[in-house]
This record gives sequence, structure tokens and C-alpha cells, in this order.
Amino acid sequence: VSHIQSTSYLWVCFAMIVGVMGTALASPLYPLYQQAWQLSTGAITILYVVYMASALSSLLFLGRIRDQRGFIIVLRGGLILVTTGIVFSTLAWDYWSFMLSRIAIGLASSLIVTSASIGLTKLNRSKDLQRAAATSSLLIAFGFGLGPVIGGLIAQWLPYPLRSSYIPSIIMGLMAIYALFIVPNHAPSVSVNAPRKAFWRPSLYIPAGAQRLPFLIGALNAFTAFAMFSLFASLAPSFMNSMVPWHGPAVSGLSIGVILFLSSGFQLLVRQWPLKRNLIIGLSSFFISNILLALNTQHASPWLFISCLLLLALGHGLCLIGGMSIVNRVALPEHRAATTSSYLVIAYFGAIIPILGMGYLADQFSMTTALFSFCFSLSSFSAVLLFFTIRKVKIPHQL
Repeated sequence: VSHIQSTSYLWVCFAMIVGVMGTALASPLYPLYQQAWQLSTGAITILYVVYMASALSSLLFLGRIRDQRGFIIVLRGGLILVTTGIVFSTLAWDYWSFMLSRIAIGLASSLIVTSASIGLTKLNRSKDLQRAAATSSLLIAFGFGLGPVIGGLIAQWLPYPLRSSYIPSIIMGLMAIYALFIVPNHAPSVSVNAPRKAFWRPSLYIPAGAQRLPFLIGALNAFTAFAMFSLFASLAPSFMNSMVPWHGPAVSGLSIGVILFLSSGFQLLVRQWPLKRNLIIGLSSFFISNILLALNTQHASPWLFISCLLLLALGHGLCLIGGMSIVNRVALPEHRAATTSSYLVIAYFGAIIPILGMGYLADQFSMTTALFSFCFSLSSFSAVLLFFTIRKVKIPHQL
């Protein structure tokens, strides 16, 4: 039994990496699609936003399935769906067929992340919930970073980049699907005799009283982190050409991967730090990184860009770990899942609203104007959050 549990744990880890790897793989390829299909910057941002909206919809309306069917069954379904979406990406012949593949991948991503996270908790022999949560966070960051790095490297040097870039992800996806059909099923969280709510009904909850403001501060930190990362995940290739002397999918893919790899490393380093310190340093890093990125629209300095990237990764890691720590500590046991879902919904909007605005401004004016507006807005937003974190928010004693 112990051997089977250990093997199952490893395969669930592999499945999570493969699942999230496929979701982010297309990021460095967007300029190639833009050139092949004569797309505007706004059309590219819509592709990214449609993917994020699909992931948000899956989180809102399909969240109960994992409790009613069991995490292994949902993880299998998510992997089949994401692999199918990646195959469709490989075969895409125009903008709308590619958008269909991104919708499938977005729907699958939330199913994979939530079901695999539950699986790692249940299969963890030490029963250490904090360790299981940290493992999930690291695997997600590693998988998301690995996708654009591999996709960008293949697209840079191999022929037919809009086809060949997806091949490793398809092969690994098929391996993970096969492995999960060998892994034994686990009983669902909800008893078969218990009354069931419709699986499509959202389960959301925002804490009340003195815990509401800390929750909102934590969620808005995640909103900022998602917005900053989504800027690079959707549009980095479009603005990096004028900022650094290196060009191509490999460069943009590596920049996206570096943000996530460093972010996960920073989270490991600061996991014992006081919660409020993480939030203050993270928001300060975002404030400075936006200023550096705006300055670099005029100076085109690779050193400014690298400094911006490092500060962005630091802010991303510290704001996410700080925000999630707040949620874990203000959420009542009976509302923990619904409170976490509310936190993630606010975070996902950070990957949707600012990027839509960015695409609109780029089409109406220019990429430089859009990027400067984004940096000004996010730096101002970070400064306001920083003020509330330092002066207004009294973190409850239990935090």
C-alpha cells in the first residue's frame, strides 16, 4: 500500500507539471501567430483573456466535481481535455480554431490544478498540509515556467514552430493520461449518500467584520501579481523587441520562465518571514519594477529590463505567498474552500481586466502608450495597496 501511494503521489506530481505546462506554452508563440494571421495586438490579448476567462469559469462552475467524483477522475478528465486542446493548437488553421483550443486548455487548467492539489494532500504520507501546499505551489510555478521555455526554444531553432513547439507537451500528456489510468481511484470527498448540490453552482464567500479588509488586501495583492505576470505572458514578445538586443521566441519564453522560477525560489526563501513584511516588500517591488519598465520604453537598456524582471519575480512571489497566507488564516473552516475560490476569482480578474485595457490602448494608440499606461496604473495601484497595508490594515493576532 505504501509503495502504491508513493507511486501515485509521483504520478500526480508529474500530471500537475504536464497539465500546467501545456497551458502556458503558447505565450512566446503569439508574435508568430500575429505574423502568420495578420492579427492586431488587441486580438492577441483577447486570445490570452479568453484562456483566463475559461480557467475562471472552470473554477467557478466546475469546482464541485472534484468533491463529487474524486480527484483522480477529475484529474484524468482535465489531462485528456488539456492534451486535446494542445493537439487542436497544433492543428489550428486560423484565429478562431486556435481560440477554440485555448478555451479547452483554460477549462482544463483549473480542473488540473485543483484536483492535483487535493491529490497531493491526500497522498502525502507525512500528512503535513503546509508541505503539501508548498509542493503544489512549486509544481505549478515549475510547470508554468517550463512550458514557455520549451516552447520558445523549439520555436527559435526548429522548423514549423507553430507545430513542433507542442510535440513535447503532447507526448508528456499522453504519458500522464496512461499513468493516471493505472493509479487507483480514491473515494470522493462527498459521501454517495449525502445530498448533492448542483456541480455548476459557484461556491464563494468573503469574510465579514474585522477579517474582511485583510482578506481584500490579500486578494488584491494576488490581483496585482496576476496582472504583472499576465503582461509578460501575453505581450512580452511585442514590447521586448524595442527594449533588449536579443530577439525571438526563446528570449520571451525564457523571460516568462525566469519570472516563475525565481518567484517560486523567493517563496521558499521567505516562507518563515512575517506575513506583513512579505506584503510590504512585494508591493514595493511591483512599484519599482513598473517604474523601471516605463523608463525602459525610452532608454531600451537591457540592464533596466533585467532589474525590472528580478523585482517583478520578487514581487510576484512575495505577494502571492502573503495573499494566500492571509486567506488561510482568516478563512473559517466551514468556509475555507469558498473563501479560497473568492480569492482566486479576484486574482483571475487581474489577468483579464488590465490586459484587455492594454490591448485596446495598443490598437488605438501604440504599444509604447499602452505599456506606459499599464505601468503608471499598476504602480499607482501598488502604492495605494502599500499604504493600506502599512497604515490602515491591522493584521489580526492570529495572522
